Amino acid sequence: MGTRLLVTGATGFIGGRVAAAAAAHPDLDHVRLLVRSPEAADAAAARAAGPGGPVVETVRGDLRDAASLRRACEGVDAVVHCASAIGGEEEELRSVNEHGARDLAAAAARAGVRRIVALSTASVHGRGPFRAADPAGLPLAPGSATSRSRAAGERYVLDAGGTVLRPHLVYGTGDRQVVPGLLKLLAALPGPLADAGSLHSLVEVDSLAGALLGAALSPATRPGAYGVAHPDPVSDAELLAAVEPLLPEAVRAARGPAVELAEARALLAGNPVAAHHLELFGVDHWFADERPWTDFGRGPGPAFTAAFPRHLAWYRELLAARG
Repeated sequence: MGTRLLVTGATGFIGGRVAAAAAAHPDLDHVRLLVRSPEAADAAAARAAGPGGPVVETVRGDLRDAASLRRACEGVDAVVHCASAIGGEEEELRSVNEHGARDLAAAAARAGVRRIVALSTASVHGRGPFRAADPAGLPLAPGSATSRSRAAGERYVLDAGGTVLRPHLVYGTGDRQVVPGLLKLLAALPGPLADAGSLHSLVEVDSLAGALLGAALSPATRPGAYGVAHPDPVSDAELLAAVEPLLPEAVRAARGPAVELAEARALLAGNPVAAHHLELFGVDHWFADERPWTDFGRGPGPAFTAAFPRHLAWYRELLAARG
């Protein structure tokens, strides 16, 4: 008999990919998707269902409703927890990211779930520079309400003997944060950001989804936290060269000389959104952890420069729709 899997956040950017990969996995008998509304249930089922795969079931529930989590965990062997709240009021963030993880971990333990895997973020370590940093040896130093609530939620999963995956930058079709955020930063500067020699950990969304599913199913998965990124870090020069063509033609035509990091900080002092992205992209955020690609039985896929071009059309459509 194969494994029965529960996926939370099954309509999201990453959770939707996990759901689709699970629905095609030969070692799964049953995939249960936790969703918050009938409309989301229909969308999740349509996206994940495929011929010849495991049974795909959608159930309604909410991380703020402990009873619904208990029902969702009944009869499953493993949980991949991808649901989270990003931004907004701290009380709401805590209710979803912290208390929701607490109640889900408790529900999983009560139901006898063998393994729980939770998606978190490298932001729980705070801001860099991090260069070839081993996540296992890094302290938690979250700097935002979102990261604080996610770090607190992690604790319940880890205390229950679960596994936490901490990616840094996740890109690909469906990304509305990483590449759009970098473009906001570049558009706010009078010229391209100068090459500072910084290195960054990125992972393509499908590779991350594969790692999450692999962590739930592999016998080699260990309890604790993993950093998840492609083993080859991406330089700021490679990153900028990939996304600059997505800037509007008028912005590119008006570009002046390259802007050094210190100058950019001064220019963006009154623009908190762009300044936030500057600190994210302007200094090293390279986390070196190759364990996911050995323990989970999944390879990392192609490196950024090879993988990014296949998502360009989607990013262009997103940007055109935003105007």
